Amino acid sequence: MLPTVADVLALDTVRRGSPRVVAGGDRLDTRVRWVHVGEVHDIAHLLRGGELVLTTGVALPNEPDKLADYISELAAVGASGLIVELGRRFVRELPRAVVKAAEEHGLPLITLARETPFVQITESVHARIIDIQLQELRASEQLHEVFTELSVEGASPAEVLNQVTRFSGRPVLLENLAHQVLACDAAGGDTGSVLANWETRSRAVMPAERTAYDAAAGWLVTMVGARGQDWGRLILLCDGPPSPRDIVLAERAATTLALSRLLERHQESLERQAHGTILTGILTHAYADPDEAAARARAVGVPLTGRRLVSAVIRLTASVGTALGEQARLGELAEAGAAACREAKLPALVGALDQSRVGVLLPLPPRMAAETALGALAERLRANFATPFVLAAGSVVESIKDVRRSFLEAEQVAEVAVRQPDGRPFYRLPDLRLRGLLHLLRDDARLQTFAERELGALLAYDAQRHGDLTRILRIYLDAGRNKAVAAQKAHLSRPAFYDRLRRLERVLDTDLDDVESCLSLHVALLALETFRREST
Repeated sequence: MLPTVADVLALDTVRRGSPRVVAGGDRLDTRVRWVHVGEVHDIAHLLRGGELVLTTGVALPNEPDKLADYISELAAVGASGLIVELGRRFVRELPRAVVKAAEEHGLPLITLARETPFVQITESVHARIIDIQLQELRASEQLHEVFTELSVEGASPAEVLNQVTRFSGRPVLLENLAHQVLACDAAGGDTGSVLANWETRSRAVMPAERTAYDAAAGWLVTMVGARGQDWGRLILLCDGPPSPRDIVLAERAATTLALSRLLERHQESLERQAHGTILTGILTHAYADPDEAAARARAVGVPLTGRRLVSAVIRLTASVGTALGEQARLGELAEAGAAACREAKLPALVGALDQSRVGVLLPLPPRMAAETALGALAERLRANFATPFVLAAGSVVESIKDVRRSFLEAEQVAEVAVRQPDGRPFYRLPDLRLRGLLHLLRDDARLQTFAERELGALLAYDAQRHGDLTRILRIYLDAGRNKAVAAQKAHLSRPAFYDRLRRLERVLDTDLDDVESCLSLHVALLALETFRREST
């Protein structure tokens, strides 16, 4: 940080001149960017702001109004202060016009009672400024090296936040767009205190810029993700306005987190990588034409054209304990799945879809039922892979363009089955409906943004007033918009319940008799429940 006017006055070279603050004593914390010696009265146009001006006053005008103009011009360009050596132009004190103008404009004004070599002051201050700039440069280089290494290694959010705490000494958190904490480093403090009532506190801090400081909360907030595709916020808890270094640190960490999310961290065989790339391309519509995907699959020995296709997802039911162990075990599961398909004589695309799922795309042989193929795959996979897992399948589709829908169904089933497996060889989609779909999409920033758009005003209203309107809305929608039934379930009289509904309409700026509006609100509430269940 640059030195303040108070820091300059504490220097030995200045103290020898017997400095006395005659105006602007409440502004001595103003930062000094440079020291400028000037003996001309129209010096203001030569300054750029942040300069501490030194003068003997020999060239200053005699007229009080012109002296006041001199002070106002210095203040207008952002000078950090004015030091006047007495004895040449002004013998014992400064004219009243100078002092009054400095007070009016909030410009620190200091006199030196003794003759002081200005060159000694400039050398001392400039040496300190340059030393600070060198320290900042070294710190910036260190930040660059550390976070570049983290980016290359694909560091976890916890590792990135640990480095932020190491450099800043402050608590730091990563949250998603639904204000759920994804990672936290309390900087040695009480994590419970840092996270207390988090969602309510976070909703109150909504800066307009990508990186901004909220003085009321004491939070430095920066968005995480690419513009238009943000998925979270990095929050540095500060005990005062952040320094430029803190801002650079937060933004560099946010960039590292965004890059880490994009890095592939699985150690797979080339065949599994090729299969995984094709599967990912199909699921993300990376191929402009389904025929391109068919050609790529055919090139690795898996014919997709003219076949009925069924998608499956394999997930481990127990955690290995470490990120590296999880990656290794997932790679083993993918290889075991491919081996099981070969043993069952079922050509298939088998590859990791992300850090927790292995995807399988099975082109069914003619006259073979999906249940038969899935049963054969499950039997051989369990014979070759000892760690417990679940195999979940989507519906059978007739073309590559419908494979994504089949995979979404399979993933939906897997998400539920992995929590309460009952020993079945494989799982299908019976009737998970909307709740299952929202559970599947719970980490999607678009769903989080939708829920915030629909319910943000209501949640903020309840948080500020400790209200229960969100509960009332849920009861009303769960009752099928039957006001009499809903009032009974809420244990309120009908007039009281109707009053709550009118208040809801004002807060949400919507009509609760409109079916489509209620449908959107109901979906948003179900999504919010999914977010909150995942955070507990």
